[in-house]
Amino acid sequence: MLSVKETESIILNLVQPIKDTEIVDLDTVSDRILATPVTSKLNFPYWDNSAMDGYAVKFADVQSCNQENPAILEVVEEIPAGYQPQKEIQPGQAARIFTGAMLPKGSDTIVIQENSQREGNLVKIFSPPQTPGEFVRKQGSFYLHGNPLLMPGIALNAADIAVLATAQCTQITVFRRPRVAIFSTGDELITPEQTLQPGQIVDSNQYALAAFVAQNGGIPIKMGIIPDDKEALKSTISQAINSADLVLSTGGVSVGDYDYVEEILAELGGEIHVKSVAIKPGKPLTVANFNNFHNSCLYFGIPGNPVSALVSCWRFVQSALKKMSGFLGNCLPDFVEGITLTELRSGGKLETYFWGNVTLKDGKYEFSKAAGGQNSGNLINLAQTNSLAVLPVGKTVIEPGEKVMLRKLY
Repeated sequence: MLSVKETESIILNLVQPIKDTEIVDLDTVSDRILATPVTSKLNFPYWDNSAMDGYAVKFADVQSCNQENPAILEVVEEIPAGYQPQKEIQPGQAARIFTGAMLPKGSDTIVIQENSQREGNLVKIFSPPQTPGEFVRKQGSFYLHGNPLLMPGIALNAADIAVLATAQCTQITVFRRPRVAIFSTGDELITPEQTLQPGQIVDSNQYALAAFVAQNGGIPIKMGIIPDDKEALKSTISQAINSADLVLSTGGVSVGDYDYVEEILAELGGEIHVKSVAIKPGKPLTVANFNNFHNSCLYFGIPGNPVSALVSCWRFVQSALKKMSGFLGNCLPDFVEGITLTELRSGGKLETYFWGNVTLKDGKYEFSKAAGGQNSGNLINLAQTNSLAVLPVGKTVIEPGEKVMLRKLY
């Protein structure tokens, strides 16, 4: 049985980042992974412009003025934002200008309106700028055309998209999303639309995992419920590994008489790297890879219990999807230190995860375990939780008020 850290390392070493790219519109690029460097033919700012409302002047005309001896300049033009100046500022002249407006030729400095007094077509300047170029945003001072603007391997967020729009990049090359095949195994399973009979279980995993995959940048391919029949399961697995980059199957990976997954993976040429992990919930985890297809495929056989399935995804699959998507940043789960408000207890032999909610109070994270039983088959109290607390191997209890490592989920 492998430790959680060993399993995490094995999985990330197996992941092959997707190299295929596609071009998408600016409107649909949110959260996509950039595949090529972005440059622009434009400078930022596009041209010299004013950072304040005031007057565009020549520094030489106002550098010696004061309250007793103000500089008096002729106002020859008014320049709102979006207007192209028509006049060149001569010695002794100024232009009324507003924030973001283009500087007229001949000017080099902005005098803010608080330091001036308008009198008809004249303006008095009572306080000199400290330096030439004050309150002027110089063309190209934020970005010079032709240089890299955004680099590959980043997930494009709102700020990045603002940069793309400003650079007039409307078609963006991104890595294609990972295709993730999802199916559940078991004769006892039915879909939510079917009538529940004694002994049957509604399959929630198919829907939960599809949502998880979509939230993490993948394309879910739901393949339905597969009965406990070896040939049917073998056919489905073969189809999945031929059509997807990653496979998520639930059930069939423990030691029951009808658990065929590992046997079938070996028959299909898969190399199994993980069979069980020292984690609770989620101990029966199978991880295999296939490299004899057009695209390499990573297979996750995760437990059928709903909570175990989601914990396996949060702890291991999420990182794999992130790296597979072409993301070049840190793909490991983020943990923060906090304190627990409720007792956390385990047997000490497995790294144990408790689900609940974390809040930030006085600069510290506080965790409250979800009410009710922490049972891997009970997904009811998993709803609206936002974090997992970790009890490490070798530790049997964390008392209220003690420190705990937390995995924020949302």
